[in-house]
Amino acid sequence: MWLPAERILFSGDLVEFDATPYAGDCYFEDWPATLDAVAALKPAKLVPGRGAALQTADAVARGLAGTRNFVSELYAAVKEGVAAGCDLKAIYRDVSERLRPKYGHWVIFDHCLPFDVSRAYDEATRFRDPRIWTAERDRQMWSDLES
Repeated sequence: MWLPAERILFSGDLVEFDATPYAGDCYFEDWPATLDAVAALKPAKLVPGRGAALQTADAVARGLAGTRNFVSELYAAVKEGVAAGCDLKAIYRDVSERLRPKYGHWVIFDHCLPFDVSRAYDEATRFRDPRIWTAERDRQMWSDLES
């Protein structure tokens, strides 16, 4: 929700601050451009989906950059693994090792990462559109990652 007179944006999970984005149903290809469109509004304040409310333009810029960097780095690493012919499990391990030093302290990193990598793998391979998460799909993802 955008309050133009106040220049306040309530972003929902589009932007997170010091918290791992849940991307299990996102479009990785589109997310950075969407964040650019948000930045073009020049919000003075932003209430993210998770994390502290961003009270200054500098804090808003940091929140947007952090989210953009996370989703971009994750998707680039997944696409690299797909191009190398790696399976989901190998890609998940690699992405986790790459991102943990920079983002591992973020809230719910370990919880969101399997869903985020699985969605990025889907988008980079055969499913442009997100698939519905079902109990069966959830079990399959964990089986693929833990087998």
